[in-house]
Amino acid sequence: MSAPAKPPRKEPLPPAERNHRRMRKWFHLFFFLIFLALPFLNLMRFDIPRQRFYLAGVELWISEFAIIFFALMFLMFLVAASAILYGRIYCSYACPQMIFSEWALVVKAWGQKLAQKGSKDPNTRKIIAGVIFYAVLALASVFLSFVFTSYFVEPKDLFHRLLRLDLVTVGGITGATVTLLTFLDLAFLRQTFCTTVCPYGYIQGMLQDKETLLVSYQDPTQACIDCKKCVRVCEMGIDIRNGAYQIECVHCGDCIDACEDVLRRLGHPGLIQYAWGEKAHNVQGEKKESWLRRIGLRDGKRFVILLVLLFYAIGLGTALSLRHPVLAYIASDRTTLYTVEPDGFVVNKVRLKLANRSSKPTSVRFWVEGLPGGQLALPANPVSLQAGQVFEQTVDLKVKPWPEAQDVVQIRMWAQAEGASPEATDLTFLMPPRKQP
Repeated sequence: MSAPAKPPRKEPLPPAERNHRRMRKWFHLFFFLIFLALPFLNLMRFDIPRQRFYLAGVELWISEFAIIFFALMFLMFLVAASAILYGRIYCSYACPQMIFSEWALVVKAWGQKLAQKGSKDPNTRKIIAGVIFYAVLALASVFLSFVFTSYFVEPKDLFHRLLRLDLVTVGGITGATVTLLTFLDLAFLRQTFCTTVCPYGYIQGMLQDKETLLVSYQDPTQACIDCKKCVRVCEMGIDIRNGAYQIECVHCGDCIDACEDVLRRLGHPGLIQYAWGEKAHNVQGEKKESWLRRIGLRDGKRFVILLVLLFYAIGLGTALSLRHPVLAYIASDRTTLYTVEPDGFVVNKVRLKLANRSSKPTSVRFWVEGLPGGQLALPANPVSLQAGQVFEQTVDLKVKPWPEAQDVVQIRMWAQAEGASPEATDLTFLMPPRKQP
């Protein structure tokens, strides 16, 4: 009796169109550059010693709560929206912890290769690889902690502290502590941080639903050959075949590349893909759907989230556009109603408060309408202000009575910062009561 004929071997398929790991590394570089640019270009930085918040190059004071509120709410909804639409895409593509953890593994492998070239003795190779690995991590930890601390301390000041090896002031102690924690993280913790300490992964798990983008394993034809390459390449140490909703899975796509690489050589497409929900079709196969559904706007909830995000973005943009870089506050000081000087001038007190909230020096000029011959007793007019300077003073506004003057005179005081439109404040000027004839 003859043996059953073996099924014909399938022709290998061409390589997959997309390599997720290569694409992810380009995103890592892009977001790493953003990580560097944000504090040094004042795109987003919270200067704790000076109590300033920098956003898109604008220096915000702590008193400007409305703008800071809109900025924080926008960032919060941006994080939530990305998790609902695209799952843990932030963790795998943009998170500094993941970027630096994977880089540390690359350095470790590079050190082992150099050690193999330098010695044939296994113990010596191990020592050389360890020295290279920890030396590179030590230098990288100093650099990364400097960048991270620059989000909270002015970079130039922090650089001078670093040159002095400052371990006395709060800034210096903070920098040294962050350096030590960064080194321990890169050397020993790495991706373990994501599964044990980081709260964002758990929050994303709660925000996901049946339409969220995730990495899904589907094997309706039992084509899996149990090669376990998808398990070996997973840096989170999971088996994607056990389900798409494992809290450790960061949806990086490495298992997709591994499965495609093996099965396509055997004439089968890969069994793992990005999908909208665990039971959805492959994202790349959703060609007949509308472009809105293909980018993730697959139900009404997601449109509402997008509208809320748009609301906060418009609110933030409006608040920034209406913001005055130079704040001028003018008010009457009624601790004394008025005084009459020996030379006949009537004096009212006026409180002036100026705040230069810009990054450049400026000047503010004052003048008065409705008070003929009125004089404002300022040391200099215009008043010069350095960047970040606050000017606060109570000054005399005086005038000689004129025939038509009333007991209460309605006046208008103007303040104009350099290069800005003038702003008016309505005040009342009190005169001595007229004697009855």
